Amino acid sequence: MVRHSRRDVLKLSGGLLGGIAVGATVTVAASTERFIVSEKKLKRGDLDGLSIVHEMDPVDFVVVEGTESAVQDLGVDYAPDMSMQLELPGERQDVEPSMADEPLYGLQWDKQVQDVSTCHETTRGEGARVAIIDSGVAAGHPDLQHAVNTDLSQNFTGDGYGAGVPAGGYHGTHVAGIVAANDQNEVGVAGTAPGSELVDCRVFSQGPGASFADIFAAVVYAAEINCDVANMSIGAYPVSRKGFGSFYGKVMNSIMSYARRQGTLVVVSAGNDAADLQHDGRICVEDEETGEVECFPAISVPNEASNVMSISATGPVGFGRGGDGMEEPTTTPAIYTNYGTNAIDVSAPGGNYDPTIIPDDDEVLEPGEDPLWYYDLVLNTVALPVFENMPEEEPPSGEYLGAQYTYSWVAGTSMAAPQVAGAAALVASLMDSQHANKVRNTLRRTAVDVGEKEYHGAGFLDPVAAVEDVK
Repeated sequence: MVRHSRRDVLKLSGGLLGGIAVGATVTVAASTERFIVSEKKLKRGDLDGLSIVHEMDPVDFVVVEGTESAVQDLGVDYAPDMSMQLELPGERQDVEPSMADEPLYGLQWDKQVQDVSTCHETTRGEGARVAIIDSGVAAGHPDLQHAVNTDLSQNFTGDGYGAGVPAGGYHGTHVAGIVAANDQNEVGVAGTAPGSELVDCRVFSQGPGASFADIFAAVVYAAEINCDVANMSIGAYPVSRKGFGSFYGKVMNSIMSYARRQGTLVVVSAGNDAADLQHDGRICVEDEETGEVECFPAISVPNEASNVMSISATGPVGFGRGGDGMEEPTTTPAIYTNYGTNAIDVSAPGGNYDPTIIPDDDEVLEPGEDPLWYYDLVLNTVALPVFENMPEEEPPSGEYLGAQYTYSWVAGTSMAAPQVAGAAALVASLMDSQHANKVRNTLRRTAVDVGEKEYHGAGFLDPVAAVEDVK
């Protein structure tokens, strides 16, 4: 296998990654009319004249729309809402239509290495509830119809397309399938906790941006409705600590602490930038007027918040090619994954690849020449949204017409996080009461020590050992 530095690989094939935040093309824009406000010192009627977007009473914050001068007049702490402009993956490998009607478990190396079928002899996650805070979950997908609670599902974007639909793209449906795809319908794929209940908390619309306030509100909501787990396969890196600000840090940590106290374990993808989060880099900005350059420490959000589980990705190189083709084991750190001692809780299957064997877009392969590189990615459910207007260059718009259901191989820490969320649902289903700390500690304690702590944290996820620990 030809070796590359992780940064070289990002340059070669960054578009392949399945995480919502991919590469270093991340900008954070402040809103001029939407604000997160501390309401600890507010009285009834103080918000008259401002439009309330999200109420987050359990953590004493509220999201409002209006002029900044009106917010300033409140005399309390506040900050503009921020929209993360995130680069969605440009490539993935879809399953051929002829394969969609046949069981695909044999291609799911991620579920095989976790031995989820053995877990299902004890529990399939019955009674556990998992929030998918993402781009939308297709409740109509044949492998997810049994799992999505559409009554509890909620759209936080305000785009009018509702919930239980993949209006923000295929990503959320792929994440949801990793958690709970049906293992008993004799079609498609299997999830880790197919007996669990899913709640679609959609925070992405057709465009690439997501509001911090919408994401925060979704976490609070997940905790309020007693979700055992909230999966967040979202994030941005690098973000300036100065730009993020102490107020945002306070809001984020307060919300994650509230979720933990409510018994909701928040699982977050570590990111796909091949970055050492233990030694975060710096962001340098040139002043347009003076030409002076100022540098600030960088962070990764939200996975560097307190009270969350941060998940790195692993994967094989050579799965399905047989014999000597298995050049790297399934516990190999993925070539794109973020890492860092004390920054990662556990590692889990997210997909891997050798960029030297990925054909160019315009390369024509003869029969038998397909290197099957995509077999090293993670295979699961996908729903492709269809809108009235579907331009090639701009985000789709107009009436939402439905979705096309299929399956796809995708790679990213976005795929690793729901492996952990699914395992957490299995563990939670065996506990008498909600307790995020106990679930987290169980997953960490039973993880397999495979060395390289900076990549694996406490170890590689082992759902069988976790289930045995609590049953």
